[in-house]
Amino acid sequence: MNDATEPTLPSDAQAPASLHDSSLYFNRELSQLDFNFRVLAQAQDAQVPLLERLKYLCISCTNLDEFFEIRAGSLRHAQDLGLMPGSDGMTPATVLSRIHDRAAELVAAQYECWNGVLRPALAGAGVRVLSRDSWNTRQKRWLLSYFRDEIMPVLSPLGLDPAHPFPKILNKSLNIVVVLKGRDAFGRAGNLAIVRAPRSLPRIIQLPESVSGGPNDFVFLSSVLSTFVDELFPGMQVKGAYQFRVTRNSELLVDEEEVDNIALALRDELVGRGYLRAVRLEIAEQCPDDIVRTLLENFDLNENAVYRINGPVNLNRVIQVYDLVGRPELKFPPFQQRQLPGSEAMFDRIGHGDVLLHHPFDAFTPVLELLRQAAEDPHVLAIKQTLYRSGKDSPIVEQLVQAARNGKDVTVVVELRARFDEEANLGFADRLQEAGVQVVYGVVGYKTHAKMLLIVRREDGRLRRYVHLGTGNYHSGTARLYTDLGLFTAHPEIGNDVHLVFQQLSGMAPAIKLKRLLQSPFTLHDGVLKRIEREAQHARAGRPARIVAKMNALNEPQVVRALYRASQAGVRIDLIVRGACTLRPGLPGVSENIRVRSIVGRFLEHHRIYWFGNDGNPDLLCSSADWLERNLLRRVETCFPILDPEIAVRVYAETITNYLDDNLNAWELQADGSYVRLAPADGQQPHSAQSSLLASICG
Repeated sequence: MNDATEPTLPSDAQAPASLHDSSLYFNRELSQLDFNFRVLAQAQDAQVPLLERLKYLCISCTNLDEFFEIRAGSLRHAQDLGLMPGSDGMTPATVLSRIHDRAAELVAAQYECWNGVLRPALAGAGVRVLSRDSWNTRQKRWLLSYFRDEIMPVLSPLGLDPAHPFPKILNKSLNIVVVLKGRDAFGRAGNLAIVRAPRSLPRIIQLPESVSGGPNDFVFLSSVLSTFVDELFPGMQVKGAYQFRVTRNSELLVDEEEVDNIALALRDELVGRGYLRAVRLEIAEQCPDDIVRTLLENFDLNENAVYRINGPVNLNRVIQVYDLVGRPELKFPPFQQRQLPGSEAMFDRIGHGDVLLHHPFDAFTPVLELLRQAAEDPHVLAIKQTLYRSGKDSPIVEQLVQAARNGKDVTVVVELRARFDEEANLGFADRLQEAGVQVVYGVVGYKTHAKMLLIVRREDGRLRRYVHLGTGNYHSGTARLYTDLGLFTAHPEIGNDVHLVFQQLSGMAPAIKLKRLLQSPFTLHDGVLKRIEREAQHARAGRPARIVAKMNALNEPQVVRALYRASQAGVRIDLIVRGACTLRPGLPGVSENIRVRSIVGRFLEHHRIYWFGNDGNPDLLCSSADWLERNLLRRVETCFPILDPEIAVRVYAETITNYLDDNLNAWELQADGSYVRLAPADGQQPHSAQSSLLASICG
């Protein structure tokens, strides 16, 4: 639908005052935290293969780490700045207090799952993670020898005294605080010492079968350190040894307008990332209170930051067992990704019509193949691509390097600030530049999160543009783990729109008018609001009105209010939101026509799809953007229409009706903020969206 015929938006000031009431909004951070309970539920589900349950447990732990590094860290910064409450009316201090309570529940559930469910179940299946009190004489003898030969030589224990103040503790590193009694060789009285485990040491140690009697026996490094720590302090008595781990804020703050070179500034920031402000202390459950207080004082934390742990403080490291154990019957069965049929060259294939890939069910190889063919094709003149996350040793980067060496004009927009991938992105940006690729670092103040590939080819004396647009990253690894859509097209208007966006990113172009794409931060937010209002107008006129949207998260207040208004007008709305959702569904007079569900299954749900019924002439859009403030207002994002009718039918069937029918992996959000896992009703066939796609696409 073009701009000239789109309905006029009501101003935000026209929204009923009640729609600004803080009681209508969940807190984004608490909602995001609750997602990990749904992940943990997969670890508790006996229908899931045992080693996959272990992986879900570890994912919930890793997610919690990142939550504290980013969300809690940002909240503490907001508290320091005295920022005002958001739509939910909660101050940063209030949110942090509630995070502690809810996170403590999650941690307790994680360790109950490990200690009471998974560890015994694994042992029953012949995969044993042995606790200290279960080691037999032979195992203990071998572990002592291993400690002396492999661990002790790389340790540097630090006794705390006036000459040895409390050391800097690296983010998420494993440490042991040791209580000592006696005097050392210099006559110094023992008190406390810190033993830091270098990152070079394996956190999970596999025992030889000759020692343990089984091929799959493991121990945590933390258990070995705690048991044999007295070896580090000869002549002194060890009164106690308690593992701990500190989590620090990992959000890099680079004032882009105050630096001349963002790459150099980011390199400097990365050096100190591991030692930023502390936000969480995990400590062994039995650690005495006075030692906990000493640690809190040194990390400048209060009691609200302490989590006492009944087990290893780095539980997520048990994920290594998944890869070390060759027991396919304890894992999801492997699947064969679908390849594009036939041997037609990619340019011929796309030239004949749009092509859709649905990952991970469809292989990512056609994207790599298109780039390979473009790098070698003498008729290809230019290649332009955005890279947000692509992984180490990325085949995408290698193809772009080869294209540049073959004389193509290659431009790559690299987002250096992709969280936790900054160092990798700096590395491949250097490699691209060395090969002669023009590397652009995006736009100051706006992360470039769009997923675009543009190839310019000369055909029959004219230039033709070939485009790939996606909802996910150009990353071969995550394309096997995340659900995403990718569209190949040679549609002239889409190709020209993508060309204009690249011009805008690499140059200093003014605002551009796009014919087919919506773009953040310019037209996507407004375009979403207009389409929601259009459905509301259809409903008010007595016409059918329907909205279905699938995304990772939702918190943009104007979008939430627009959805509330549409619900009040009678629009039926289904939202499939994997993680955080600030919209409160099911409220009489406000959101009784809105349902929100979250799908948690084998693959990480990652598509962003917006469908608007439009009185029988539906709009189907795919995007790199969630309905979050940052995506709609502070990032460069693209949103593209599905124009081919057959592909539109396929996308609707596979990503909308399929997911709305799920009654095995779906959780429905209630008006009170809780989630209820759905189950087949009496006489209803069980249906898993992801399993259905695996069965129908992969065979």
